[in-house]
Amino acid sequence: MNDIKRIYGLYKEAYTITTDSRNITKGCIFVALKGEHFDGNDFALKVAEEGIAAGVIADRKDLPKHERLFLVEDSLKCLQELAKHHREKVGLPIIGITGTNGKTTTKELVSAVLSKKYNILYTQGNFNNQLGVPLTLLRIKPDTEMAVVEMGASHPGDIDELTNIGEPNYGIITNIGRAHLEGFGGFEGVIKTKNEMYQYISAHDGLLFVNRDNALLMELSHNINKVTYGNTEEAETKGTILSSNPYLSVEWNGHKIDTQLVGDYNFENVMAAICIGKHFKVNENDIVEALSDYRPTNNRSQIIETPNNRVVMDAYNANPTSMSHAIKNFKNICKDDNLLIIGDMRELGEESQQEHKMIIELLKELKFENVYLVGPEFSKCSGNSEFVTFNNVEELAQFIKNHPVSGFDILVKGSNSIHLNKIIDSL
Repeated sequence: MNDIKRIYGLYKEAYTITTDSRNITKGCIFVALKGEHFDGNDFALKVAEEGIAAGVIADRKDLPKHERLFLVEDSLKCLQELAKHHREKVGLPIIGITGTNGKTTTKELVSAVLSKKYNILYTQGNFNNQLGVPLTLLRIKPDTEMAVVEMGASHPGDIDELTNIGEPNYGIITNIGRAHLEGFGGFEGVIKTKNEMYQYISAHDGLLFVNRDNALLMELSHNINKVTYGNTEEAETKGTILSSNPYLSVEWNGHKIDTQLVGDYNFENVMAAICIGKHFKVNENDIVEALSDYRPTNNRSQIIETPNNRVVMDAYNANPTSMSHAIKNFKNICKDDNLLIIGDMRELGEESQQEHKMIIELLKELKFENVYLVGPEFSKCSGNSEFVTFNNVEELAQFIKNHPVSGFDILVKGSNSIHLNKIIDSL
C-alpha cells in the first residue's frame, strides 16, 4: 500500500496514465504490461531514464533500480489498486453499466443526457474490462462531477471484480442474453455474473435503474432499492414507441423524441437514459435534445447510404439475442429488394452450432431469400439451405465484386472478429 500511496502522489501531478510507451507525456505514469505481441517491461527502464514520466510501474524483477521505477509483483494488479484508491479519494457518483446487449449504446445515451448538466467522464469505446475500467477511473480529474463506467464480462466473477474496483453507487443491467456462453459455461453462468452488479449495489446501499418490462431483471432486483423504466403502466419512467422505420421515435411525458437509432430494441436503452437523467434532475427539454442529437458510431446500428444501397451496419458485435433482434427489426423496415449479410457469432462454445442453426431457421421463417452467411460456423451448419455461404469476408468481397448489388436495403450483422466492416466499400 505504501507504493500505491507514493505512485498516487506522482499520478496527481498530471492525472494521466498510459500503458503505451509511445504515448508518454510530461508528468504521466507509465504502466508496463505484457501483451500478446509486446512486453511493456522492455521499455520501462528507457522511459524511466528519459525523465518525462513521473513514475514507471513494471513487474519484471531483472530490471535495475531507478528512482522512477516501481517494481511490483503484478503491474496490472497495481494499476487496479491505484484506480480503486483514486476512486475512493474522489468520492463522486459513479454509474456502473453492464449487460449482454446495448450497454455501450446505453452508456453513450446516458452520458449525452448527463452532460447537459454535469461535467462527466465516461468509458471511451469498449474499455470495459480488467484493464479498461481502471484506465477509465484514472481519467477522473478534480473537476469531474460524475462518471459513467461500462463493465463487460466474458467469465464468471468478472463483474464482481470490476464493481469492487470501480465501486459504483448506481447500477444498471441493460439485459441478460445468450452471449459468451463458452466462457460462462452456459446461460445460467451469464445470469449469475451479470447479477453481480445488482448484488454489489445491494450490499453497498446503492440504487438500481431497472427495466420494468424485463421479468428476469425485476426478479433479480427484488427487494433492492431501484427506480424503474419501460413501457408498462407500473414503470416509474414510462415511454412508448411511436415508430421505428427506420429510426426509432419515442413518446415520453408529452415529448416526441426522434432518435437516430435503428431498431425498436433501442427503446429500452433510450428509456434507461431518460430515467437516469430524470433521477439526476436534468431538464426535460435537455434530455430530449441530447437523445435527438445522438449519432451512433463504430458500426453499431448505423444506417449508411452508399452510392448504390442503404446499409444497416451492425457489425460491431453479435450474439444470438442481438442477432435475432437485428434480423426481426430489418424485416420490419426493409423494402422488397433486400439482402442480409450475416456473420458468425463467436464464443458460444458447445451451443454454437445449435445457435447458428436457429438463426438460419429464423431467416427462413421470415422468408428472406437473399442471404449471405459468412464464417466457418455458418458454413458448417447451413446444410441444405438455399443461402449462399462464405468461409470469410475476403471470399464474400470477391463474390460481391463479381455480382454487384444496387438499389437494395442491406443488413450487415456479425461478430467483430468476422470483420464484416471491411465489406462496406463493396456495397
